[in-house]
Amino acid sequence: MSNTHVPVQTEHQASLNKLVNFFESITLPACQDLSGVYTEDAYFKDPFNELRGLPAINQVFQHMFVQVHEPRFRITSTVLQGDTAFLVWDFLFSMKNFNAAPQCIRGSTHIRFAEDGRVSFHRDYWDAAEELYEKLPVLGSLMRFLKNQARK
Repeated sequence: MSNTHVPVQTEHQASLNKLVNFFESITLPACQDLSGVYTEDAYFKDPFNELRGLPAINQVFQHMFVQVHEPRFRITSTVLQGDTAFLVWDFLFSMKNFNAAPQCIRGSTHIRFAEDGRVSFHRDYWDAAEELYEKLPVLGSLMRFLKNQARK
């Protein structure tokens, strides 16, 4: 008999692992049908969207591939307690219409899992002004100016 200690996984550890894998290997075809990831009535909120339901969430993820080149997530940390998870991530991409240089947005996501392990609540937290608007031509200059004025 072995004395190897096997860590006890919480009820939703497999769900969290599946979600991390989904984000870190995200593709456009995978975003056509997110029914294996999100519940039919899941809530989703980020700095640009607040919506409910699988068709709307599918659209958000598909739109990401229209807006940017090679979007991908790198999950840097996770916390899981019961049916609630928190993911810290880097979103890596390049812009299609502006600067083609590699970009990185840092943020986090609050997740709640349904009993079946799919996501029923998804709330992203990231600073759109600092992480995105400041990187855009013209608007970036204005955002940096306003930021500097606010510091005075």
